[in-house]
Amino acid sequence: MNVNKEQEDRLDQQFDFLREIDREKFISRQTYLTDAKRKEDDAEHAWHMAVMTLLLSEYANEEIDVLRTISMVLVHDLVEIDAGDTYAYDEAGKETQQDREKAAADRIFALLPDDQEAKFRGLWDEFEAWDSPEAKFAHAMDNIQPLMLNAATDGKSWEEHGVRLAQVEKRNEKTAQGSDRLWAYAYEQFIAPSVETGKLRK
Repeated sequence: MNVNKEQEDRLDQQFDFLREIDREKFISRQTYLTDAKRKEDDAEHAWHMAVMTLLLSEYANEEIDVLRTISMVLVHDLVEIDAGDTYAYDEAGKETQQDREKAAADRIFALLPDDQEAKFRGLWDEFEAWDSPEAKFAHAMDNIQPLMLNAATDGKSWEEHGVRLAQVEKRNEKTAQGSDRLWAYAYEQFIAPSVETGKLRK
């Protein structure tokens, strides 16, 4: 078999990247799985958001490129391999989050061939900018998925961290930019009942 050296080098880089992102499975989040026995990891979170995007894209405020949005939700947390997960309500952690994640993006995406580095970094930058219809919907998925799981686990993580309604509302102040309908549904079905039961404090 004739070996194309340029192609071989490209494959080496691609598989180096694929091995590296396996480490996303080791990054623990604060949201519990629906059985409330253990917390999800970043890879599980990304998978869940990808399926949500595929299923719920019809409710986007604007027409979106579904494959681009799925790509975005799969890529955007890869930086946490280096930067770690910053809990949604960790105000001290948020102060350094941007710098940590930018440095991680510089290193991790640079493992790829140049053209794919530009593509993946572009998706990550687009998500961070929160400007495009795809980025807005991706953020909605990123915010609504933990709301759903918190409600499914009787507010376990919210209770552990003493999270209050005002914090959840602040965290989600732009969620409706991706989907008014899904934000209204999430508030009615996930947030309001948790407030009524006292699992999410006013």
